[in-house]
Amino acid sequence: MSVYVLDTNIVSFYLKGNETVANNITNALLSGDSVLVAPIAYYEIKRGLLAVNSQKRLKEFESFCKLFGVGESNNEDLDISAEIYVEQRKMGTTIEDADIFIAAFCKNRNFTLVTNNTKHFEHISGLMLCDWS
Repeated sequence: MSVYVLDTNIVSFYLKGNETVANNITNALLSGDSVLVAPIAYYEIKRGLLAVNSQKRLKEFESFCKLFGVGESNNEDLDISAEIYVEQRKMGTTIEDADIFIAAFCKNRNFTLVTNNTKHFEHISGLMLCDWS
């Protein structure tokens, strides 16, 4: 059984009715896998919906999160985030903090990150990635 963690862009695609993303989520669940929303993705989506006062989408998002769940972060995630930052800095690449936190959350638990932005994450050692879009 695998656990797939949805990045912000994948949740956004789902909320906008992207059938490919919806089908991939359904297929994962039918295979006995689990699907979670990354904790930082929850924050990013919710702040965006609140900023534009999109009550309809906010309700859809909250229902989506209740159905699949939102991951819970811990201090070890923060330690791994710091390590990822240093590793990327040594390689001369920069990644936004939100992406680092999402990657650390997944890496810490050996979960697979589902994202449309694989280029943002491809240089992080030990991180499993897939694109459902």
